[in-house]
Amino acid sequence: MFECPYDDYLRSLRARYSITINVKEKHLYLIRDGKIFRSYPVAIGKASSPTPKGTFKIENVAVNPGGPFGVRWLGLDAPYGDYGIHGTNNPSSIGKAVSNGCIRMQNRDILELVKYVWVGTVVKIV
Repeated sequence: MFECPYDDYLRSLRARYSITINVKEKHLYLIRDGKIFRSYPVAIGKASSPTPKGTFKIENVAVNPGGPFGVRWLGLDAPYGDYGIHGTNNPSSIGKAVSNGCIRMQNRDILELVKYVWVGTVVKIV
């Protein structure tokens, strides 16, 4: 059978992606068609400014937002604050509860993540 060199790309277009963030585990899971496709360690909100739990959607994306936000910003539609998933200029913070409620990722990880998600992607934080 002939395999088109674009088969993986075409499959990715048909796939349905979502994100689940497990605060207790400090991990972000990229879900493709209902199954874990990728897993990334993350930093979460500290006790005084916890990461909000619930189901949200990505509402905006910024490239190279600068400062502590690393190389990408994925803003969430959380109704009670400005929260997002973003890179970091402090990679040693990954795996810790240190943010003001946002989800921090290694810059290389968020660059991979944004290949699969965009505005409208569902983000479940548990």
